[in-house]
Amino acid sequence: MPRTRPSSVLFVCLGNICRSPLAEGVMMAVLGERGRDNGIVIDSAGTNGYHTGEAPDRRSIAVAAKYGLDISAQRCRQLEPADFTKFDLILGMDRGNLAAIRRRMPAGGTADIGMFSAIALGKDIEIPDPYYGGPEDFEQVYRMILAASQSLAERF
Repeated sequence: MPRTRPSSVLFVCLGNICRSPLAEGVMMAVLGERGRDNGIVIDSAGTNGYHTGEAPDRRSIAVAAKYGLDISAQRCRQLEPADFTKFDLILGMDRGNLAAIRRRMPAGGTADIGMFSAIALGKDIEIPDPYYGGPEDFEQVYRMILAASQSLAERF
């Protein structure tokens, strides 16, 4: 559980093309709807750099657009050492992401780190990687991210 009310959150998945860019877009929209987006930094990154500079997966863009969100301008990036002091809260989408985040945390890192669903909903549930699935998998991930984002927004 985070020590304080976060003013910056970084969402992290494997490649920063499916789940974390969707979480970034959804969280920004949820905060905006609640009038709580003033000054809060929301971003996303991947534990690997395979897709650095690319747009999110077209299926993540499509499911976001279905709900009125445009994440197409986001660009994938890799988690970097500065993120551990820039962000108050770094949230992994699954246990593998969480382990990779913890391995990368440099000495002096101050961010609270946790799994998105565990921190937001108090449930130890992974948000599955939809990359090898179909539209229904991206839809499921969107719904999971929306529920977790709505809950997390109550802390801002």
